[in-house]
Amino acid sequence: MSFYQSALSFELDDDHILKAVLQDEDGEERESELDLNHIIGNNDGTFEWGGQNFKDSASDIELHREGDEEVPILRARLNNVEGEEIDADINLAERITNDNGNLVFV
Repeated sequence: MSFYQSALSFELDDDHILKAVLQDEDGEERESELDLNHIIGNNDGTFEWGGQNFKDSASDIELHREGDEEVPILRARLNNVEGEEIDADINLAERITNDNGNLVFV
């Protein structure tokens, strides 16, 4: 299950740490965090799953809840290889799940 569907709350800390309060299999609340810099990179101005250190070449980093389901979208301006800033976004629900109260990249 995508993490946001079972999250009581979630936020972005220091522009790259996803923090959430999730429910585990017993319905108990558990705090969890995941460093997005370890799983998301910058590929010539676009976010890339499985990369690293997107924050090093990003500005205006924000986490938005979008649509009726409040899907978690990470937005930023990423530098491309020419040094230009490109607007980029990535849906965190695509690859981050809740595994018994823990944020996990799949």
